[in-house]
Amino acid sequence: MSFTEPPETPKLAPLDRRTLLKGGLLGAGLAGAPLAAQIPERQQGFTHGVASGEPGGDRVLLWTRYAGGQETSLTWQVLTADANMRVVAEGPVTASPENDFCAKAWANGLEPGRWYHYRFVAPDGSMSDLGRTRTLPEGPTARWRMAVFSCSNIGFGWFNAYRHAAEANEFDCALHLGDYFYEYPQGSYPSQREFLDGRATLDPASETVALADYRARFAQYRSDGDLQRLHQLYPMIAGWDDHESTNDSWEGGAQNHQPETEGPWPVRKAAAMRAYREWMPVSDEPWAAYEVGDLATLFRLETRLTARSQQFDYNSLLRGMASPEEGVARLAAFRDGEYVDPSREVLGAAQQAWLAEGMKRSRRDGKIWQVLVQQVLLGKAAAATSLTDNLPDGLPEYVLERVRASALASSAELPLNMDAWDGYPAARARLYEAALAADANLVCLAGDTHNAWAFDLAHGGEAVGVEFGGQSVTSPGFENFLPQVAPGDIANALVARNPELQWMDSSRRGYMAVELTPGRSTSEYRFLSSVREKGAGVVATHSISTLAGARRLDIG
Repeated sequence: MSFTEPPETPKLAPLDRRTLLKGGLLGAGLAGAPLAAQIPERQQGFTHGVASGEPGGDRVLLWTRYAGGQETSLTWQVLTADANMRVVAEGPVTASPENDFCAKAWANGLEPGRWYHYRFVAPDGSMSDLGRTRTLPEGPTARWRMAVFSCSNIGFGWFNAYRHAAEANEFDCALHLGDYFYEYPQGSYPSQREFLDGRATLDPASETVALADYRARFAQYRSDGDLQRLHQLYPMIAGWDDHESTNDSWEGGAQNHQPETEGPWPVRKAAAMRAYREWMPVSDEPWAAYEVGDLATLFRLETRLTARSQQFDYNSLLRGMASPEEGVARLAAFRDGEYVDPSREVLGAAQQAWLAEGMKRSRRDGKIWQVLVQQVLLGKAAAATSLTDNLPDGLPEYVLERVRASALASSAELPLNMDAWDGYPAARARLYEAALAADANLVCLAGDTHNAWAFDLAHGGEAVGVEFGGQSVTSPGFENFLPQVAPGDIANALVARNPELQWMDSSRRGYMAVELTPGRSTSEYRFLSSVREKGAGVVATHSISTLAGARRLDIG
């Protein structure tokens, strides 16, 4: 959960047809394959476009949905991405009600570093949209570009970030770092007052709890034309964060799960994971590595449901305190005790060992960059008391409660967000020690917070790597949480307070364009003019990079 998200009950007052890309092989290959119109759930046929994911050097995972009313055998085809459109691989796949009519198939035997087109064919000869995908390169690789997204809440606005990345036509793949959808009921987050006119009422209108709920919410999100277009054009590497299950989830429960009314947590967790794997072009592997030629290894991590320990909660730690001084004393004792408990996990022993060995192997194989594709910030961030000491009047009580708690925590040298890696210092130390032992050039990509960040990462006085934290697709950040404070003041105060934090933006939505080259890793933060206006474009950018081997951001 982002620090800027409200509690479960906020205390607040109450593709249209896509423009075809112009020029090049893509324009020729897809000219006859516009996105399907948004089709009602019960109508038969290809209902939600196509998608691909899990790219490798010789394979990719293909996805579609075909609602035939019964089990239906489809044929998938991979075609050359040129005017000849020659079929180079094909095979059968079944769309079954058992999997909500979602069909996934591995296309194997492909050539590395190549673009392909793909499609699905139904028994009656009807065809899906024509998709485009790409295999990972092998050997010398001069550049790899990724469009990086997180936190797309459909009620807050249009998915203009997806649209911009699709129309840019300049990426090799897309990454989604989690919160692909949100589980809340209609009128919760966003409130009914904030819910954007023009967006359909949530399906279901209630919170997603059962398997049918998660499937319906996926179907609604995947009906968005801009999201369909993004999936149609790029292979995606994706992993869930908390909202694909429910807020602040961990291995054994969640803040937004009440067993007495919503049933056993293992049942809900299994339903959320199943629906995600049905509706997304992902494998069933909880974590995975992707080899980008001699340039990089991307490590997709699972930080939420497999092994994460329960989050600490400042409200519980401070409940009943008689004075701020008592609160700081309590937090100081906590900081030196439970907070540093070495048994607390984020990755768990199996994933941690896999990652440690993977980083060593990547460096032995001559890969320059070791990139973590994961969900929550690694960088250390505490609240800036220069802001919290001078808050304006009229803030909602839940905001004041969080601000007071964060101010006390900052005074006790504790972090802002216990749901991030900041809440698990021993687990973070294990990751850093593994990166240093591997001599990794570590680049961490993170989402979750709705805001944009750039951190230097350090451990025991030694530089470990850098982190690019991406802003959200639509979910609001500090500009919604503290609208009375100028965004520049928030950013400046947080940078001044936190030595690892080199830059941040606290008020704008969009996505990251991350580029890897042999000499440099760069994130270009792309900021939209609006998410409340459909089709609004990018109006500002900010680029930050790190040199290979430096393990520090290059900020002039």
